[in-house]
Amino acid sequence: MTDGTILAHLMEDAHAAGTELVTLKAMAEEAAESGAQRAMAAIGLADEAAHKDVAELRQLLAAWRDAKSSMRRAVIEWLVRIGLATLLLVLAVRHGLIAELLR
Repeated sequence: MTDGTILAHLMEDAHAAGTELVTLKAMAEEAAESGAQRAMAAIGLADEAAHKDVAELRQLLAAWRDAKSSMRRAVIEWLVRIGLATLLLVLAVRHGLIAELLR
């Protein structure tokens, strides 16, 4: 069973025992809100500046992803250039152009 189905069964049982469904839903919402607040406090995001911190972290992550993408692109470009330079060198050697230049 998942957490959602467990909660649904508990609410059905409590409703069958006479508790109002609206009361049960309110209790579940309050418990979820309280748990979320405790979780945010545990990771240091319970203060007023938390939204700014999260926004800065998102910007930092976006910058990291951009840098990683740029680096990947640059490495591929350099590998292509090295490959083409090697191909030109091989062709020059095969056609005797290097020996011709060294004479």
